[in-house]
Amino acid sequence: MSAPRATICSRRAAIGRTCSRRPRPQGARPDQGAPPGTTGGAAIPQPNCMEAVMSALAVNGARRADAPPAHPSHPAPGIIAALFCGYLCVGLPLPVIPLFIHDKLGFGNLVVGLVIGIQFLATVLTRGYAGRLTDRHGGKRSALQGAAVCALGGLLYVIAAMPGLSPQLSLGIVVAGRLAAGVGESQFVTGCVAWSIASVGPQRAGMSMSWTGIAMFAALAIGAPIGMGLYQAYGLQAAMIACIVAPLVAAAIALKAAAHTAPAGQRLPFYRVIGQIWREGLGLMLQGVGLSGLTAFASLYFAARSWGHAGLVMTAFGAGFILVRMVFGHLPDKMSGYRVALWSLVIEAVGQVMLWGAPVETVALAGALVTGLGCALVFPALGVEALKRVLPANRGSAMGAFVAFLDIAYGVSGPAAGVIAGQFGYAAVYLFGAACALLGGALVVTARSPQS
Repeated sequence: MSAPRATICSRRAAIGRTCSRRPRPQGARPDQGAPPGTTGGAAIPQPNCMEAVMSALAVNGARRADAPPAHPSHPAPGIIAALFCGYLCVGLPLPVIPLFIHDKLGFGNLVVGLVIGIQFLATVLTRGYAGRLTDRHGGKRSALQGAAVCALGGLLYVIAAMPGLSPQLSLGIVVAGRLAAGVGESQFVTGCVAWSIASVGPQRAGMSMSWTGIAMFAALAIGAPIGMGLYQAYGLQAAMIACIVAPLVAAAIALKAAAHTAPAGQRLPFYRVIGQIWREGLGLMLQGVGLSGLTAFASLYFAARSWGHAGLVMTAFGAGFILVRMVFGHLPDKMSGYRVALWSLVIEAVGQVMLWGAPVETVALAGALVTGLGCALVFPALGVEALKRVLPANRGSAMGAFVAFLDIAYGVSGPAAGVIAGQFGYAAVYLFGAACALLGGALVVTARSPQS
């Protein structure tokens, strides 16, 4: 018999015993009946069985109402699906915008780099606003607002591709679209990450961040080839219409998902939140150097070695990344996040060293796989520790600041790796990535979890 059924049966038995205890007339034998409600001619009140039943049920219902709400074991599917659809607007234009600026508008590589990088700048500078918005109004509000701004960015891309515009005007509209996309991405991602954590509770924050990372990585991996295919077949406008549709679909999904009230409490200024989580953010930034080297220089590295399967580098990385997050994504919630991050950074360093010293292509691909294994849990592991350092009312700002460190890693390590590649060759990029991962591990070793 299950526990709830046993409890119900015991209550019924107790009620039955109560209702069966009727007093006997004075001097009567146990087997001798008595007129109901009389004892020696004096009337006495009888227990009302229906009232007893209703009283017991009311007490049971009150206990259930007073119990704290149980959090689900996994993030709400609607939040993860919305994040995937919305983040497609980041992956779709990645291979398309550079080609449009260089081939169609006729601008050089410097302009291409500046236009691509300006979205990173807009994202970093608005993480603080996104965090405050999430803390005050909840992750759902931030995600919906960000999706609308992302759709505006896609609309500006479509306008930039209209015939009859001068190259300079088209470029200016593209820049405006990149700025809008950066502002929208900041709000959308910060809102979804905080919303997902709120849906499962802080005790499962690591698992939540594992699933949000899977959704974002999958959107990048799928969005880029879709965008390129649409661009080659139908032109920029077709590809950028997809950038409008994706966040609108995300907003439609998000509208149906349950909102979670923003916790009350003192709201700290963003710079103070950064001061509380900078160690975890710096560790995340050092981890991002290895991935940045893969995305920026793997194809050139393979071409310089006359290896023909550069396209499999990110496939190998992604396989290791997603495998670890799906199988071991719960570890940051079960043990010290710093311990998980330390071993993850060591594994990433091993993968980077394999890439640096690879004598053949298969070893390099294996190094990309091992790098993915190592990178997978650094974000959720250090994210869990970052959340421990702030009050619940500042979790949105903490996530905004934390992710901003990763934005900085992608924005700064690319040019730094380019200088290293120019001076020492492409292989040295991965030795640099290994050194950064080990430095991050050393930083993690010196960190201590704050007292709850």
